Amino acid sequence: MPLDHYVTLGRSGLRVSPLCLGAMTFGQEWGWGSSVQDSARIVDRYLELGGNFIDTANVYTKGHSEQIIGEHFKPSPSRRQRTVIATKFFGTMLHGDPNSGGAGRKALMAACEQSLRRLQTDYIDLYWMHCWDVHTPIEETMRTLDDLVGAGKVRYLGFSDTPAWKVMEAQMIAKFRGWSPLIALQLEYSLLERTIEGELIPLALAHGLGVTPWGPLKAGALSGKYTRANAGTAKANRGAWTTSALTDRAYTVIDVLVKIARDVGSTPARVALSWVQNRPGVASTIIGARTLEQLEDNLAALEVHLLPQQTAQLDEVTAPQLNFPFDFVRNAAGFSSSGTVINGVQAPVNPLAPKSEADRF
Repeated sequence: MPLDHYVTLGRSGLRVSPLCLGAMTFGQEWGWGSSVQDSARIVDRYLELGGNFIDTANVYTKGHSEQIIGEHFKPSPSRRQRTVIATKFFGTMLHGDPNSGGAGRKALMAACEQSLRRLQTDYIDLYWMHCWDVHTPIEETMRTLDDLVGAGKVRYLGFSDTPAWKVMEAQMIAKFRGWSPLIALQLEYSLLERTIEGELIPLALAHGLGVTPWGPLKAGALSGKYTRANAGTAKANRGAWTTSALTDRAYTVIDVLVKIARDVGSTPARVALSWVQNRPGVASTIIGARTLEQLEDNLAALEVHLLPQQTAQLDEVTAPQLNFPFDFVRNAAGFSSSGTVINGVQAPVNPLAPKSEADRF
């Protein structure tokens, strides 16, 4: 799938590229990342190849990421119009101020105004709640977001890093009260982090929420740079974000990833990205690039086509342990419909079920 073969995001009319350009690397205030000039080159190349979806957050590089994007698009209003710019609220922008972050009305409205100023735009295409605020009633957050949509400052809404039950509560409140609904979820998803398959992915599939995975390379752990051969010696630019993921289990996954990449004539990073992008529910995967070369390498993941047996091999070696009642429900077919076929699924025979009407009370 080429970068300019767009998909609608969730149950909405918003068209986005299958790979989204993540801008957390724009700016060097965190000790790593891209210079202003390199960030501009990365954006230009992404747009040149047909990409139209850029994701940032108010807290990325202390606000500099948003500012870099705003400065870059300011000279060309038409190019800004053609681009879907997403940003996030929740993260604090001032140490010691309890209302500088979170999802309360005061913090949220201030965060939106500040992001609009840094982005130098009149509206945000997609506004994400960066994380669930356990201190704020979800009704307050959703009502405030609806007000921002009504004011024309925000076009679409999404949640990131929020439990499935809270997403569902927010969505039902919005629908019953006629407020703007969520259209997407931004969630960590990779070969090394699959636990969202327990509840969040089924929720997204059932209720038309487009999934935009972040961390598809697990902070670079799946880039191909780190192998058993150089364990403990390869330098990680992101420090503990990367090294904490490099467990013995991770190296087992990387071994398989490297082999499959060799078999398909590609790179481990591209294979890992291809696997994520083709998972059920995924609309647009967020890729980060600190250099132009990394961008080109990651975008080439759209050209990778894994065989069913290769996907199955990756599925098997990365199978997650999911929360109760996932396994109970998955194994309940015989319990509910012993020996029958429903929607193409053959239920096993339940040895405890009555075999005939005469066998039951």
